[in-house]
Amino acid sequence: MRTKKMWELTWPEVQEAVEGGFGIMIPVGAVEQHGYHLPLATDFLIPTELCLAIAEKTDMLVAPPVAYGTNSRPQSGGGQGFVGTTSIGGITFIHQVEELIREFIRHGFKKVVLFNWHMENSNFLYEAAFRATERGTRSDIKVLIMETPFDSFDEETMEFLYPDGFPGWGVEHAAMFETAILLHIAPELVMMDRAVDDGPKQCTFYDVLPIEDRFTTKSGSLWKATLATKEKGERIWKELLKTLIPIVRDECK
Repeated sequence: MRTKKMWELTWPEVQEAVEGGFGIMIPVGAVEQHGYHLPLATDFLIPTELCLAIAEKTDMLVAPPVAYGTNSRPQSGGGQGFVGTTSIGGITFIHQVEELIREFIRHGFKKVVLFNWHMENSNFLYEAAFRATERGTRSDIKVLIMETPFDSFDEETMEFLYPDGFPGWGVEHAAMFETAILLHIAPELVMMDRAVDDGPKQCTFYDVLPIEDRFTTKSGSLWKATLATKEKGERIWKELLKTLIPIVRDECK
């Protein structure tokens, strides 16, 4: 196959892929502020590039990304108060992803992978897949839902990435982790001279509406962006693919 990017294929080529047993991967993200130094596209650019890398090693095509995600929350994305953060409601998101899954099923795909990078999409994504597969009862369709692949990192990798201690995934927004990845896959989009170390005044297990400044930051970064390096990005990318490729191969045989 000349490319794994579905959007660059003709419809007969997609039909050929379906008849050849290929599955389809759907990158899912958001249009969301990522501090002073990273692009709004961060949350859909990263899963799209990961899906393309996985597809090169598996019998999968990659669909155009679901770029608009659910509302940003203060303690995981900075909140909806930033210009550029462009979100849709959870119900709209569920219906959109559900309809997309149904369309891919109509095309003939029997294996669908949903790969999410925007934390706030979690659970909504599962609900969409649950609905699209008749409450999970369709035995002829397999949907693989992946939302937090970085939870699989081993102790050695975490020590390399966070030698001074891990702050928790909740505050790793527009901070070291995502900055390092972008330095590896799209360094031209990173303005490291504008990166800052920031953090909310208060981190809690609950949210409060209306959104209060104490739960977010002026920059939009929720932790230390200046700790990012290209070397860390390469390590993250390698470890993610080492985990994800075997999962896709095994679950989408």
